[in-house]
Amino acid sequence: MPKVAFYTLGCKVNQYESDAMAELFKKRGYELVDFDDVADVYVINTCTVTNEGARKSRQIIRQAIRKNPEAKVAVVGCYAQLEAEEVSCIPGVDVVVGTKDRHKIVDLVEQAGKNDGKIIEVEDIMHTKNFEEIAFRGHRQRTRAFLKIQEGCNMFCSYCIIPYVRGPVRSRTLEGIIREAENLAGDGFQEIVLTGIHLGLYGADFKGGPTLYDVIERLSRIEGVKRIRLSSIEAMELNNDFIKKLASIDSFCHHFHIPLQSGSDRILKLMNRRYTTAEFEERLQFIRDVMPNVGITTDVIVGFPGETDEDFEMTRELIKRSGFSRLHVFKFSPRKGTPAAEMPEQVPAAVKELRSRELIKLSRRLEWNFREGFTGRVMDVLFEERDSRGLYHGLTGNYIRVAVRSDLDLRNLLLPVRLVENRDEYILGETKKF
Repeated sequence: MPKVAFYTLGCKVNQYESDAMAELFKKRGYELVDFDDVADVYVINTCTVTNEGARKSRQIIRQAIRKNPEAKVAVVGCYAQLEAEEVSCIPGVDVVVGTKDRHKIVDLVEQAGKNDGKIIEVEDIMHTKNFEEIAFRGHRQRTRAFLKIQEGCNMFCSYCIIPYVRGPVRSRTLEGIIREAENLAGDGFQEIVLTGIHLGLYGADFKGGPTLYDVIERLSRIEGVKRIRLSSIEAMELNNDFIKKLASIDSFCHHFHIPLQSGSDRILKLMNRRYTTAEFEERLQFIRDVMPNVGITTDVIVGFPGETDEDFEMTRELIKRSGFSRLHVFKFSPRKGTPAAEMPEQVPAAVKELRSRELIKLSRRLEWNFREGFTGRVMDVLFEERDSRGLYHGLTGNYIRVAVRSDLDLRNLLLPVRLVENRDEYILGETKKF
């Protein structure tokens, strides 16, 4: 039985796509092995969001070639889409596939095995109109399943290469989504996390077709699906009516990941972000009015070109006011091919590092404070894993990490837990009959 190994860089969407391709190989009779093992085929699913992502992609490609010079090496994903010629010139690469036609991966690899020439399957992604369906039963992360429902982005933020490598917005049919969700529920997954390149634009390419709310409402009627969560969504895509309707769905998790990026209107404009700080704060306040226990996490970029100490202070103060439950902090990385890479007043690396450390410290404090506000309450927790100390870890609906001790195997159980003691990275809880 031939062996295939995968290495995935980048986002949850990439992981979903890798798992889908892995399933195609397994259906064709391949054994899936760890990337550290010697395999007959290596598939590297690349990232190119930052220059570091592209560098890491090249490093992993060469690592695979060294492991087994006789193996067939396929390079797929965003870096392959953007730099197909560069990737194809790496000695030992046999197949190059961009961000479409991943459903052909097994055929292309086997075709490469029959001849000595390279196969490059990369087209102009900007002409792609349809969502690519890959027969799959969903990306598994412990007890949650990620379900991709959307592809592409047309926002063109000035720092982001993604619209150029993922193409225009394409939405998955409701029938395809429900079919995969029903399979996931049948496999025992109780939480589904909806994901996409720009999730809030789901349905924008349909004429009178389903909306993101329609997807969520339909998923809520599938037996066995206890939780529905959104991976990330933009503030301006959360209008009042949408929020109210989401609040009426019992299985919808009261947790949103809403990227802020900057607390300075001047910097937001340079980033080509399509909101002001006032509009952003107004959205957050409305969400909290409708969902009082909501957890809101966010992304922030520090050191964007032209960001002054005053701009950074505005960001820090907005974060404090907003009471996020967690921050994902990114130091600006110039990406060749984006407008921001050519902007004047690039911020020195040392300044970006200091600002990053300051916001990471603030994030820890915000996390602690958010968890502390729920200490003493009883909340439902979906348990995912057991650590080396014998603690079972899981998440509440509003994304609080909880750990409990138990002699029973709690994995994939949704249980009421009393939150009793706030720790550095989680709340210690206890499971009892209350």
